Amino acid sequence: MFYFGKRSEINLKGVNPELVSVVRRAIQITSIDFAVTEGLRDKKRQARLVSIGASKTMNSKHLNGDAVDLAAYDNGVICWDWPLYAKLADAMKQAALELDVAIVWGGDWTNFKDGCHFQLKV
Repeated sequence: MFYFGKRSEINLKGVNPELVSVVRRAIQITSIDFAVTEGLRDKKRQARLVSIGASKTMNSKHLNGDAVDLAAYDNGVICWDWPLYAKLADAMKQAALELDVAIVWGGDWTNFKDGCHFQLKV
């Protein structure tokens, strides 16, 4: 069983409690370790991400705490290999189903695949 470190816990501050519950359940049931890399963002950070092409919108769900970015670990090192994010998405979707919280995975988007991104469906 995996658990969050101090940095992940800090990155969950300001995130919608329903989404936090999903993330916390997912770390309990996942087959791979992961960290929370970003939760609530300010407009300056969002503008920076848009300027470098890491985000496509200034209307991000991160701005109001309705989104998180997660990073998968492989042998203790953050890894961006797509198959790991599909496994991570499975855990997040299962946790959301168990808790009756509707979420959206950025990896399911058709115009901008964002495998590390999860947000509340509103």
